[in-house]
Amino acid sequence: MLDKIKKVVNQRYFHIIVIVVIVIILLFILLMTMLDYNENGEKNMPFNLSKITVISTSEGMDKQVEGKKWAFDIDQNNDIFLYIEKNDKNQEGKQAIESIVLENFSIKRENKNGEVKIYKPDSTNEKQIFTNKEENVENVIIFKGDTESNFKNLKISNQGDVLAFRCATKNIASYESDAEEEINHGELLKKAGVTLEDLKENLTFDITINLHSGKSYKAQIKLDLPAGNIIEEATTNTEITDLSDIAFKRVNN
Repeated sequence: MLDKIKKVVNQRYFHIIVIVVIVIILLFILLMTMLDYNENGEKNMPFNLSKITVISTSEGMDKQVEGKKWAFDIDQNNDIFLYIEKNDKNQEGKQAIESIVLENFSIKRENKNGEVKIYKPDSTNEKQIFTNKEENVENVIIFKGDTESNFKNLKISNQGDVLAFRCATKNIASYESDAEEEINHGELLKKAGVTLEDLKENLTFDITINLHSGKSYKAQIKLDLPAGNIIEEATTNTEITDLSDIAFKRVNN
């Protein structure tokens, strides 16, 4: 029996079969590794996206209408804050953020009223983080790494901090009245007959974290807006800490 086994093992075709099996196993392991990377991305980045906060509000923009005491075009604003933190478990040595880029903004929604725009923070207004001015509209927002953060001036600490932008639907509705003594801006959407379904939209954008070492990590983020029931409440917010569906992948080595 032993002699027969030795005879088979010594055959050329047996060696070929063994080699083919080993190659198939290695290819399978490589394929599974690639599939895992495509789904889950990097697992030990020097910096992580730790939290996303969305604050939703409505705002009435005054306009002049003859014979009306009150007249507003209504904007629905979603202020989005992204928290970047250093990964202390990463063993690649001291790393620093060179820049963080937000781009490729895409909005899907059913309601065609109004116009969705992306705003950077307003560096000229000391009291407000955002104002819906045309000069603040951006398609690409770049936060530069610095020794200290100042997101109104598009700077983020090179060791991680918070960055922010606004996604606003301009002129989603209008409201006019001459019968009311006071107007609560938080109730304008409801007064104008806007429903929550009218406001629902899906925002998609890319975030790229560029490091001084030359490494870059990119991910796509999807958000359902607005946060909560903005029709019934003046301000709504949500904190997203389960970011398991956001996969960062290395762009540069």
